[in-house]
Amino acid sequence: MKPSPSAFTTRDLLSALLVVIIWGTNFVAMKVGLRELTPFQLGAARYVFAILPLIFFVRPPKLAPKWVIAYGLSQGVGQFGLLFLSLKVGMSASLASVILQTQVFFTAIFGFMLLKEHTSRALMAGLLLAAVGLGCFATSAMQSGHAIDITPGGFVLCLAGAAMWAVSNIVVRRAQKETPNFDVISFIVWCGAVPIIPFVLLSLAFDDPTTRWTWMAAPPVTWVAVGYIGWISTIAGYAMWTRLLKRHPVNRVAPFSLGVPVVGIASGMLMLGDTIGAWQWAGTALIVAALICTMFGGRWLDRQA
Repeated sequence: MKPSPSAFTTRDLLSALLVVIIWGTNFVAMKVGLRELTPFQLGAARYVFAILPLIFFVRPPKLAPKWVIAYGLSQGVGQFGLLFLSLKVGMSASLASVILQTQVFFTAIFGFMLLKEHTSRALMAGLLLAAVGLGCFATSAMQSGHAIDITPGGFVLCLAGAAMWAVSNIVVRRAQKETPNFDVISFIVWCGAVPIIPFVLLSLAFDDPTTRWTWMAAPPVTWVAVGYIGWISTIAGYAMWTRLLKRHPVNRVAPFSLGVPVVGIASGMLMLGDTIGAWQWAGTALIVAALICTMFGGRWLDRQA
């Protein structure tokens, strides 16, 4: 007897756990890539790897080009450009994996403002917890001053990256709403072509001229990191996640994302020697609590009612 579409098979569970591991360790790969590449060079390289060779085999998505451009700029140049800058100027891989998860709350805020989506009591409580958690991170950033784990600039850039991730989520919702038979893989692959030229232009405009060609002498480990970010994290990760979302309700799949900051913290500490202070642990705990409240609080309140 075949399992129902809502029942998690062993393969589904392994896929979900593998995505969590891939996305959690993705921040370590970014840090490794930034040792030899500038943030703008890494952005361009990430998307070159992400679209090749798939763009030659995947047909363009059947939707208005404005959605492809909007998503490519908001998610590519916006989210990852700001995240790479954050990791370069003062943000550890461990803490970035936590702060970036605030995209959940930015998405809810933008959804309410732009799409008139409903806000629940659980979401409002989660927003409050997340705000306090971000206050803890801000306090840590101000105290650390010139520390490399988290600086004011790194904190603000990472938070801005989370906000741009939320913008890209709104773009996807609008695109899906206006496009019958929305093809996620085709959309992701072709959107990946959009940020390449902006990243190259940004590199030419802002990178130190002495760094413009240093990527040609980058060691193999740098390109392994770029390949991991482009092929494994972007294409394989999103493909497995999309498959799960097609087979199961969002509320069954989304809770697995709670594991991403856990893996991110563990991998950053083990592989890069990241250290986390008291204020940062407090902020991490509050943001994870906010995510749990948002995902499960509604069901708890329904049972109480």
